[in-house]
Amino acid sequence: MKGRQIEPEQPKLFPAYVVWELTLSCDHACLHCGSRAAVSRQQELSPEEALLIVPQLAELGTREVVLIGGEAYLSPVFLPLVSALAEAGITPVMTTGGWDMTPERARTMAQAGMKRVSVSLDGLEKAHQQIRQRRDSFKHALRAMTAIGDAGMDISANTHFNRLNQADLEGLYTLLKMQGVRSWQIQITAALGRAADQPEMLFQPWDLLDFMPRVAALKQRGLTENLLIMPGNNLGYFGPEEALLRSPLPGGQDFFQGCQAGKFVLGIESNGDVKGCPSLPSLPYVGGNLRNHSLRDIWEKAAALAFRRNPSPLWGFCATCPFAEVCKGGCNFTAHALLGRPGNNPYCHFRARNLANKGRRERLLRIAPAQGNPFDHGLFELIEEEFNPSERYHSASP
Repeated sequence: MKGRQIEPEQPKLFPAYVVWELTLSCDHACLHCGSRAAVSRQQELSPEEALLIVPQLAELGTREVVLIGGEAYLSPVFLPLVSALAEAGITPVMTTGGWDMTPERARTMAQAGMKRVSVSLDGLEKAHQQIRQRRDSFKHALRAMTAIGDAGMDISANTHFNRLNQADLEGLYTLLKMQGVRSWQIQITAALGRAADQPEMLFQPWDLLDFMPRVAALKQRGLTENLLIMPGNNLGYFGPEEALLRSPLPGGQDFFQGCQAGKFVLGIESNGDVKGCPSLPSLPYVGGNLRNHSLRDIWEKAAALAFRRNPSPLWGFCATCPFAEVCKGGCNFTAHALLGRPGNNPYCHFRARNLANKGRRERLLRIAPAQGNPFDHGLFELIEEEFNPSERYHSASP
């Protein structure tokens, strides 16, 4: 592992990178929220129960734990857990919407051992507040960045891009640079949770033809301006800018090497359920509950976590792709949320380019709604159709 990078060829599988949802209680109700966060889950772990998990993580070799929600600081588990992780030699970091990230709260977090905080910024002011569904949330996010930096913690940012905010990409880069942000994770909104209820906001696969070159241009610029842009696991895949996007250093040759869920990544839900990735739909992917089983038993024995160690066959375009052996169908939760199972992911730059060069494109049409539960999804039909060459490298309107 180089920094936060996971080396997939490492023979020993262990949960190096854990994302822990402390609560579903939240001070936002975002349109794109996969967990539909607003109020707490039933039977969330108590501080005493949560602290018992820390030595189990240390025993398995966990190096970093990202605390999320909902909004993690709303949980009574939050500060005791930050301290316990730091004392166990595990790096605690956090993702936050920043609504109530006061200077006092930030200082308390830093004193407890928090090292880095990523603030979610989902566009410039208009788009951010439309997505976050709360007036003044943009100002609160910027104030949070200031409070985090003043408290001595590293500031990073993360953004879900979709059709509501994709026009803000370059403007956000400029803003984040002014805010002193040094790393920015970019991903696309997946059709999970509330986003499944908003199909018009989701990218169509051909939107990547315009979006990916813009991200690549900013990545190149950021490498010279001390703002590192890294793609989330559901963005990209083997377009001409693949090595540039995946590499943290200029001239790197990194590339996407398949989903790491259940191999080097682990997700814990606030009620103690364990998944191979925090964003996977809960029902088919929960491997056990920490109230009933040890973390080691779940990690080593649960079939629901082992699905990436022996992945299901690819299908559709992904089965015929020249990058199939290494990519393995891209991000599993993104594909499952669209088509009801992994192994065929239309959000792929290589795929969109391949089809566009033949005058074709794929269109996603929702044919079944989500049920209204955390990490649920509907069902989409994938329609291949003619693509006008004049549209080839331009995002279409919704």
